[in-house]
Formats: sequence, structure tokens, C-alpha cells
Amino acid sequence: MSQRKKWLDLYPENVAKDLEIPKKSLPEMLGETVAKYPDHKALSFFGRKLTYRELQGGVLGFAAALQSKGVQKGERVAIMLPNCPQYVISYYGILSSGGIVTQINPMLVERELEYILNDSGTETIIVLDALYPKVKNVQENTSVKNVIVVSLQPSGQSFDSDYTFESFLASATQSFTPVEIEPEHDVAILQYTGGTTGRSKGAMLTHRNIFANVFQCYEFFKDEMKIAQEKILTVIPLFHVFGMTSCMNLSIFTAAESIMLPRFELEEVLNTIKQEQPSIFPGVPTMYVAITNHPNAEKYGIDSIRTCNSGSAPMPVELLKEFEGKTGSKILEGYGLSEASPTTHCNPHFADRKPGSVGIGVPSTDYKIVDLADGETEVPVGELGEIIIKGPQVMKGYWNMPEETAATLKNGWLYTGDIGRVDEEGYLYIVDRKKDMIIASGYNIYPRDVEEVLYEHPSVQEAVVIGVPDPYRGETVKAVIVQKAGKAATEEEIIKYCKDNMAAYRVPSIVEFRKELPKTAVGKILRRALRDEVKSNNK
Repeated sequence: MSQRKKWLDLYPENVAKDLEIPKKSLPEMLGETVAKYPDHKALSFFGRKLTYRELQGGVLGFAAALQSKGVQKGERVAIMLPNCPQYVISYYGILSSGGIVTQINPMLVERELEYILNDSGTETIIVLDALYPKVKNVQENTSVKNVIVVSLQPSGQSFDSDYTFESFLASATQSFTPVEIEPEHDVAILQYTGGTTGRSKGAMLTHRNIFANVFQCYEFFKDEMKIAQEKILTVIPLFHVFGMTSCMNLSIFTAAESIMLPRFELEEVLNTIKQEQPSIFPGVPTMYVAITNHPNAEKYGIDSIRTCNSGSAPMPVELLKEFEGKTGSKILEGYGLSEASPTTHCNPHFADRKPGSVGIGVPSTDYKIVDLADGETEVPVGELGEIIIKGPQVMKGYWNMPEETAATLKNGWLYTGDIGRVDEEGYLYIVDRKKDMIIASGYNIYPRDVEEVLYEHPSVQEAVVIGVPDPYRGETVKAVIVQKAGKAATEEEIIKYCKDNMAAYRVPSIVEFRKELPKTAVGKILRRALRDEVKSNNK
């Protein structure tokens, strides 16, 4: 071990620092769990339960139907669904047939949907009935031939010449023929990044990338996860890479029961917790905000949850303390990105958990902070630079984008575009995205630093900070705030509070109050949407 990898000193003896990743495809992973625990509950959806044996039956039936329609190895098949059993059946059915899953966010508008269908060359799509019109409106401009429609409520509706999920399963004219999969080379998933820096890019994640990440996460948490005993609350969308790995695939690897909800609705989530008593809750900060601010959250038995894995967006320190005080659970904040399947870091349960940090690297993951100017020189401990990462979970590249791939994958390292620092023990702190940095009067201002202070104000429920054009400073700091119910701080009070608690150059000069902030489907605050508003207002 090099002196640089100080975080590995924190690993206990029973957690491997470097893993021998078994050469295994995702369908093989499912098959092994089915063989060992056929009658264990796999999925729970509004009281309906599916065992692992029943799940596998659906998966092989779906794969046989795809093969009957002529779907060949390497063909892209899109899923545009909320969390539901049909999602898992489709996902593993596509992979079993040798196909590649194109993950599609159900909230995309038609223009974005058309772009992804064309970019991926998708010919078959599984879509929720409510979204069916979107697909039909763009279909003639794409290569889509087969549309399979999922209804979560019983419906006698017909969809022209297209299939319902049930009629598609019944349409198989042959039994399933196993397909040979080469885990290291064969792409399993096209995970489209948000397109925040231009065109949305399809990260090619191989079977090995995704299986390796599940294996790494289990190794890191194995003292916290009991095989065939956990219940995982699956409310993060499965089309999001965090939900795909931390909820669906990790559940299957550990023979856990995945308690699925199609969306985050607070009362529905709390009632599900009360009835099902999940033990693990992967979530995002906005979900924990909602639960923390519910006046009677404790009455719903939320103390059944032992562990919360927070990802996708930074976790404000004050919120972490408040949530844990109410629930008695432990939030372990982590970090990852679509290009890394996604998990690269997490706060360990076996060593210090440092609020404000995203923790240390999971097994077989290397990382360092490099100079922003040259992209190569490793900077000293505590100094800021770009985070670069290496490991078996790092993508093969971007689909049909050789230049973007070359700019992101260099000499085996994934250049994340995130700015961070590490401390003496190797704990990673994310400061911001490179593009989110505000430069005011020559000072570099990182929104996260300002937001952390704002979250400590007793009136602030949610806060986001952006740079806005300023004729004198170049840019100045604007804070957009949602206040807690019954609270009413003024702009002057917030600015004074900031002046008392941070360097003068970081203090917001503009404060705007809103009832809600724009968010992604996974609940991540959309800083970009606020920046775009400013741009359009200044045209």
C-alpha cells in the first residue's frame, strides 16, 4: 500500500482493501440468489409480494418474449418506468436476453426523450401508460418498433397495435435461450447523464462495472447488512444510478426484500415505514428534510431504520444532526457518479464518520486530488483540486462519443469535474462542481460553503446559492431560500447572519424566498435551473 492511500489504514481486518471481482454477469448474480433463497421475499409493492422464484419466472418469461421478437445480443431496450415490479422484471429480462438497458427518466420532455432514443438506437421501449402519449408523439422520428405499456392499476385500455406488459409476456413463441455474456466487455446499461454540460451522454456500464460496485458496497457494509434478512426502502428512482445499485442490485445480491414506492410522497412513505418496518433507507437530503420536518414522524415507527445511505447531493451537517436526533438511525453520506456505477466513497461504519465529508474510498477504489490547471499534479493534503478516481466500477466510456470519453478517461483515471480536498486520513470533502464555482472580485466562492452556513439558520429549511452577473464584481452571490413553516426571516436578517458567520466576500448580496426549489426526479436541488432563469432574465 502506498503512503498516499492513508484511508486503507482505517479498514478493519475483515474488510478487504482489494477485491478479487468474480467474473459474473448480473443475470448470474440474480440466478445465484434465486438458487439459495427461492422462497424469500424479493419485492413488495403496496402489499403485493413477489418471491425470488416468482421474480426469476417473470424475468425469464420477459427475456423469452424479447427473443421471440428478434431482440439480439447488444440491442438497446429502453425502460421508462417509475419504481414497480415490472421495472425489475424488464431490467433483468433485457440483460438475460443479452440486451442493453437504456435507462430513461420518466420526467423527460418529448425533445429529450427523442434525443436519447435516437442516440441509443433503441428499438423497444417499456413505458408507463400515463407516458404512452409521449412515446407515440416521437416514435415516427425514432427507430422504436415495439412499445410495451405498463399499467399499475388494472386497466381494460388497449394501446393500438402495441403490447400491454401482460400481453407481451404471453406473446413469447419460444422458451428462453441462454445467451453468453462477457462481463468485462459487454455493456449492460446506458446510463444517461443529466446533460448539464450540453448534450446528455450515455455512460456505458458493463456487467463487470455494475457487479463490481455491488460487490464493493457489500464488502464495505457487510457488518451492517445481514444476508437474506434486510428490508430496503426503495423510493429513490431505479432509473437513477444510485437507486439502481443501492436499492435494486444490492437487494438482489444480499437476498433482501425491496420495498418499492413509485415516488416520494411523505405520508405514503411514512405509512409504508410503519407497515413494512424497513431496516435500510438509501435516500437523498431532500427526503430526510421532509421526514425531519414532519411534526409526528416518530409515531410512524421510523426507528426501525438502522442505516441511511445519503447520496446524489451534499448533506448539510445541521440536517444530518436533526434527522438522526429524531430517528436514532445513522446517516452515512457517500459519493458517486453515473460514470462509476455509481459508488466510489462512503462514510464508514467501522471508523469515524465525519459530518461534511463523503467518507473514504470503497474497496479497490483509488482517488486523488489534482491541480485544476494541469490536471496531473497531485495537490497537498487539504488543498482544493479536481477529484479523479480509478477502480473496477469506472465506465467503459460514453456511447458513440470518443472525444468526450478521451476527455473524461485519461490513463485509467476518471476525471469527475468535481472540486474537493482530502484530509490527513484520506476522507474526501466535495466542495463543488467545477462549473458551479462563483468568481466574485477575483475570489473563488464555492456555493456549498455558503449553503452550510445558511442551513444553520433557524428559519431555513432549504437553501441553494448561485452566482449572478454583477457589473462591478463580475459575479455576486445570490441565495434562494425555502423557509420552515411558521418562520419569516427577512432578507436583511439573513444577510446579517451571513456577515456574522462567513468571510465578507462570500456573503450573499441578494436573498430570494420561495415556497419550493426546482428539483430533479431523485430530489436533488437543481442549481442549474436557477442559473438558467437568471440567464433568460438578463437577455
